[in-house]
Amino acid sequence: MARLTYSFVLYLLTPLIWLRLLWRARRQPEYLQRLGERYGFYGRRLPGPLLWVHAVSVGETRAAQPLVEALQRRWPAHRILLTGMTPTGRQAAREVYGDRVVQAYLPYDYPGAVDRFLRHFSPEFGVLMETEVWPNLLAAARRRAVPVMLANARLSARSARGYGRIGALARPAFASLAGVAAQTADDAARLAELGVAPVEVCGNLKFDVQPPADKLALGRQWRAALGERPVWLAASTREGEEELVLQAWRSVAPEALLVLVPRHPQRFAEVAALLGARGIEFARRSEGLPGPASRVWLGDSMGEMAAYYALADLAFVGGSLLPLGGQNLIEAAACGCPVLVGPHTFNFKQATEDALAAGAALRVADADALGVAVDRLLADETALAGMREAAQSFARAHQGVTGRMLALIADWSGRAAR
Repeated sequence: MARLTYSFVLYLLTPLIWLRLLWRARRQPEYLQRLGERYGFYGRRLPGPLLWVHAVSVGETRAAQPLVEALQRRWPAHRILLTGMTPTGRQAAREVYGDRVVQAYLPYDYPGAVDRFLRHFSPEFGVLMETEVWPNLLAAARRRAVPVMLANARLSARSARGYGRIGALARPAFASLAGVAAQTADDAARLAELGVAPVEVCGNLKFDVQPPADKLALGRQWRAALGERPVWLAASTREGEEELVLQAWRSVAPEALLVLVPRHPQRFAEVAALLGARGIEFARRSEGLPGPASRVWLGDSMGEMAAYYALADLAFVGGSLLPLGGQNLIEAAACGCPVLVGPHTFNFKQATEDALAAGAALRVADADALGVAVDRLLADETALAGMREAAQSFARAHQGVTGRMLALIADWSGRAAR
């Protein structure tokens, strides 16, 4: 009954879903492409056996890379279907995987749409990345005997409370999973309370993502071109944070270059307008390297975060000055870049605490403290060198997740088939 009510409400919300698509299409017209896929209508059927991985957007798409490649090695005769929900995720998949995977949008969680999706692709099993649990999708997969697992799973205390309030709907969905590979023991405990079994702790798959060598080389080229000028990076900033970063920027030595990279590409123009309105001399990555007079370099590019980390002397990782939960600092550590984070890192709680304990990161309380910390560290090469070494050691110490996760997937998918 709970799932019937959920489906009825979902149908009632259809006009709002379309309004949301239209609103997003104002900045990204790609949202109005391939609309049929969002309702489970696809082109020709694909020959041969197929494995399905779902990564909702950019972060999950990139994080899935070591697992997708391991699945391809483990089952070389199978195609990999990679589904997502956003155009930016789809673009990231093209950059990361090229034509090595088949791409499609996962449909909205209407009963008919998810049934058409499973009937069209007929995957042998599915792997959902992180927190993508959809009641109708999982119910349809169970009816069709398609084992579906949750990989690299994380569940904050706040999200767990939310699921608990709709337990009549959420518990059957979680119970439909063939297994869950959780990032941390806390994640595993919260998932087990929602009815998941089995659940195992594997660690964070993002530790196994290797920074692209060509992007690291590009960052070093930028570094050489800029000479001895100090560089600090504000990475993956969210709406409202750029003003706070610029507040911090006023406390930093004027010869230092701020590289400002908003998380969402649809906000590049908005942030450029903000810099212009403040009268700040800035350059855009899309127009070349910054000149000597530029105080800020706006990173208006996609897929180059590793290059920005390789360029920077240290990085502030965004989403953490405001109560947004923070962004992934693991990529910065893998690139050997010291990290600063704000007070709000609940989305990556364990990784952040581990990085702080290892000396790879420092936490600041607010924008003013961020400016003071950046200015102090840029003037202290010994401290920066220690943080760089700690960042690389921290990243290496947590690798090996892919092998553990692949073994569990092979076991759970085979057990479900029996």
